[in-house]
Amino acid sequence: MTRSRRLLLLLAAVLLLGGAGTAVVLRAADRAVQTRPGDPVAAPGRVALDGGRLVFVNEAPGPHRGAVVSVPGGEPRAERTASGLTCRRFHAAGGTGVCLSSAPGALAQDNRAVIVDSGLRPVRSFPLAGTPSRARMSPSGRFAAWTVFVTGESYGSAFFSTRTAIADTRTGALEPDLEKFSVTMDGRPYSAADVNFWGVTFSGDDDTFYATLATAGQTHLVRGSISGRSVTTLARNVECPSLSPDETRIAYKKRVQRGASLWREHVLDLRTLREQPLAEKRSVDDQALWLDDRTLAYGLPADGAADMTDLWTVRADGSGEPRLLAPAASSPTRPVS
Repeated sequence: MTRSRRLLLLLAAVLLLGGAGTAVVLRAADRAVQTRPGDPVAAPGRVALDGGRLVFVNEAPGPHRGAVVSVPGGEPRAERTASGLTCRRFHAAGGTGVCLSSAPGALAQDNRAVIVDSGLRPVRSFPLAGTPSRARMSPSGRFAAWTVFVTGESYGSAFFSTRTAIADTRTGALEPDLEKFSVTMDGRPYSAADVNFWGVTFSGDDDTFYATLATAGQTHLVRGSISGRSVTTLARNVECPSLSPDETRIAYKKRVQRGASLWREHVLDLRTLREQPLAEKRSVDDQALWLDDRTLAYGLPADGAADMTDLWTVRADGSGEPRLLAPAASSPTRPVS
């Protein structure tokens, strides 16, 4: 085969793949704008990280799917005000937000962490090493953390690898990989090639954080120091921790059945290390958010829609029953008054 013929065949293959990729994107976009009866309504408007409004990512089909939206804090099922910011994951605190976005690129997905101000205007941007998974801001808004899947797309997968980073939103300084932090396990220095971190949650001192560390088939809750670049294990079988506003408890998902990837939401008392199972008995694969010191919000797959999530709430003391907070929604940020 001549060189020119090989080049022609290569060009044809590239065009064919490009056409197929374009068709997939167009079909996905077509699905995204098809609304259904009963879906939440969203209209464009100003969304800001101030006032007593609940902010989250809109999952409802339509032109504003994936947009960061807001509703009155006391009316979570009211009509949604949609911003122009589109995210796979979002969180905000201290008048600053972090948006993990994913858009088609020339050769692969363009995944980025975008830091936004209180008006959702971009301030800084960082490239991501993989598929967006978790995002959290520190209470002051100074630090942002995110986790991405480098391989795999689910914590229930047999094999996956994550990368977790922490960024200073004021200076732009980046800790690109928590695996570079020193680890103390059960009082001794620990090092292993299979260490993974995910699900950071911050204390209010702009230094302490908690996260999940996985190694040797076990998951651990760790307490870390940004300035000390170190973590220390506290408890086992803790994933996706979320620190309560009063900083006395950690909400987390506990694996109760490994083969079926089944997790149960619990709350851990940081002083006594006693755990409390919550009333939600469905498997929650999410990093829960404290709406206040008594209530947690989290996402669950919507009935009959594999690619959509609903937000639910449950009491943090184990009492009561789960309640639907907002349909077709994910990545909540608690209201700021």
